[in-house]
Amino acid sequence: MTDKSDTIEARIIKKLHAAFSPTELEVINESHLHAGHQEVFDGSGETHFRVRVASEKFDGMTRLARHRAVNEILADELADGVHALAVEPRASGEAPRR
Repeated sequence: MTDKSDTIEARIIKKLHAAFSPTELEVINESHLHAGHQEVFDGSGETHFRVRVASEKFDGMTRLARHRAVNEILADELADGVHALAVEPRASGEAPRR
């Protein structure tokens, strides 16, 4: 049995908390939505994630800079099995995009 703390999702959450001290954080495993897109994606793994994160550390940063900051923090996960990462970063007090 896999310990939940050893999952890619758990590592993503831990790293984002440590780097950004977010006021809001939602990490969604969307891997099951991509089952069958390619032979290697059977929907059972941790390959596709959506991250919604709000932090004061994003204040004054462009959207591109925020994306780059998140991608830099999660570089190991992106190199180790995460195929897709949708990032929705917000500054403090900024309304979510929908």
